[in-house]
Amino acid sequence: MGPFEMVVAIVIVVTIGKIYSNRQKERQGYVEDEHGNPMMLRDPDADKLREEVTYLKERVAVLEKIATDDRGARELENEIEKLRDR
Repeated sequence: MGPFEMVVAIVIVVTIGKIYSNRQKERQGYVEDEHGNPMMLRDPDADKLREEVTYLKERVAVLEKIATDDRGARELENEIEKLRDR
């Protein structure tokens, strides 16, 4: 076996080993980020946190609309009271 063939064989073995290692980590729920650090693929609390962030973003949007609305002060006061009644 010549030196070129040996280099190709080493590259193939390393590639297959890396693929196997990554598959094992994925089965365990971990993947590597762009820097090679292991990170959890699926966080059990992630869905709950995403829902909460979505809810809070909607509330902030409503409050921004109320605060920046150019209608009169009376209408703004009525809208705030409606939100309090909910």
